[in-house]
Amino acid sequence: MANTLSPTTTAETPEVPALSGRIQNAADISVIVVYFIVVMAVGLWAMLKTNRSTVGGFFLAGRDMTWFPMGASLFASNIGSGHFVGLAGTAAASGIAVVADEWNAMFMVLVLGWIFVPIYIKGGVMTMPEYLRKRFGGKRLQIYLSALSLLICVAVKISSSIFSGAIFIQLALGLDIYLAIFILLAITAIYTITGGLASVIYTDTLQAIIMLIGSFILMGFAFAEVGGYESFTEKYMNAIPSVIEGDNLTISPQCYTPQADAFHLFRDAITGDIPWPGLMFGMNILAVWYWCTDQVMVQRCLCGKNMSHVKAACIMCGYLKFLPMFFMVMPGMISRILYTDIVACVVPSECVKHCGVEVGCTNYAYPMLVLELMPTGLKGLMLSVMLASLMSSLTSIFNSASTLFSMDIYTNVRKQASERELLIVGRIFVILLLIISIAWVPLVQVSQNGQLFHYLASISSYLGPPIAALFLLAIFCKRVNEQGAFWGLIIGLVIGLIRMIGEFAYGTGNCLVASDCPKIICGVHYMYFSIILFCSSMLAILGISFLTKPIPDVHLYRLCWALRNSTEERIDLDAEEIRHEEIDTVEEDHPEQSRGCLRKAYDLFCGLQKTGPKLTKEEEEALKKKLTDTSEKPLWRTIMNINAILLLSVVVFIHGYFA
Repeated sequence: MANTLSPTTTAETPEVPALSGRIQNAADISVIVVYFIVVMAVGLWAMLKTNRSTVGGFFLAGRDMTWFPMGASLFASNIGSGHFVGLAGTAAASGIAVVADEWNAMFMVLVLGWIFVPIYIKGGVMTMPEYLRKRFGGKRLQIYLSALSLLICVAVKISSSIFSGAIFIQLALGLDIYLAIFILLAITAIYTITGGLASVIYTDTLQAIIMLIGSFILMGFAFAEVGGYESFTEKYMNAIPSVIEGDNLTISPQCYTPQADAFHLFRDAITGDIPWPGLMFGMNILAVWYWCTDQVMVQRCLCGKNMSHVKAACIMCGYLKFLPMFFMVMPGMISRILYTDIVACVVPSECVKHCGVEVGCTNYAYPMLVLELMPTGLKGLMLSVMLASLMSSLTSIFNSASTLFSMDIYTNVRKQASERELLIVGRIFVILLLIISIAWVPLVQVSQNGQLFHYLASISSYLGPPIAALFLLAIFCKRVNEQGAFWGLIIGLVIGLIRMIGEFAYGTGNCLVASDCPKIICGVHYMYFSIILFCSSMLAILGISFLTKPIPDVHLYRLCWALRNSTEERIDLDAEEIRHEEIDTVEEDHPEQSRGCLRKAYDLFCGLQKTGPKLTKEEEEALKKKLTDTSEKPLWRTIMNINAILLLSVVVFIHGYFA
């Protein structure tokens, strides 16, 4: 089936009916203004407080972060506006099973902190492609993963965040979507471009606090409106739209009746919309890719003061990931109860009338709840929450994407680039990334029956599993070599792109009309497809590696699990190709010349000012040793391990309780 929307419908800006709760009063606007002032003040404070004039300072916050801002940033970077819109929307459509993706992360952050991050730190890497370069040698893996990661940033992260944020802003303020996007992105880009990772992490901490407070308040109002938990479970099962006929369509009751297993976490392996084997295995494969190998998440852990702070940040993030069930999933389901005809619309003409698209209006569940339920003043707070989630995700992605481009792609084009040049190029690249991402937004709007969560999960299932397979094998199987890694990734990418392009070409279908995509391409649920793709990539990597020469251990010390504690000197496979990082420009070799006030202000704003004397060789060696140190004090190691066991116990209990 072709997309159920015509090209003109896709390109147009939906005209959403005026809402009684639209933000137009002084109290709400004042709250939003105060929010922006506070965020910009925190960003400015972090910008001036931290050293942004070096690559390590700008991209890794000088590796001097403590556990609390790191944990808050991990959570805020993950919980974007796409979660408020996507989780609530899919929950409104089908129930609580969507939260399992969040709860899988509670386990996966522990894998990140206890297994992956120690290897990355011991290897002395700043980016994930850099790890592959050290582990396998050569440049093609580094460039390939950088380019693929940037594609994923556009297709999965930035465009979905922009789209979900735009939905809320359009409903709340009545602005043109693209005007609202431009204003938000301009503000977001300013303190990302100028402040670096430290600024992003400190503002993320503020955003996380605002998100939690605002979401908690809305949850209270939502449950009070629906009459408590028992009433909520009963009313949801009866939330059926009043218009179920029209447009000359015969609509099956299963298209508009809440699912019988709406309050079950584990659903039928064949007929379930989120089948339990796919949820437990397929989604965990994606969780390995997202939490343990994605630049955005890993970069937050690489900036920690020591391993105890890194592990504490992961534990904090794990506990916070328990909250989306109550802050997003259940409020989304309550929205269906309160605004059934809009959120649960099934007749295409009715959906167009309510939200401008034929495939459904579930993405409007959370925004509707905020604008129609919250009192004056708190609406402004909740819009600030949505802005916080949008901006925290985007700033994290922008910083990590600019790191990837600057350190892994640009340095291969300009081998002698100075630090100043890399910092400027990284900032300029953010602007280019914005333009490309905005152009991708219309594809997000109509894919996967209009449900943002399924769009994000499906695209991730087509691109992420080969990367997860490679990193797992790179760490746990030292026999894997560069030839196996590269061609295994290529094979996995080709298989994934065939499925993704097939879905874009034929459409994913919906309850009313099935997709015409050939069964051999689209016949398998995307969660099962991720398992198949993961296994295929792993077999290809292992098969080709065992048919070719292994990498000697002397090149692998502290880069894989079996050799992680080796104290012998490692000879990098790319030792002859590494750009000498101490090359000084002519300007830096001479005493700083007198500069005008405007030039000094510019350098201070962008973090390009000189910050101190050049380090001696002994000082550089001591700094390098500190940055690759993963040792912990025995007491704190024990405390972290006990807390990790407690978190795992919570994970097992909540899965069993809601299964």
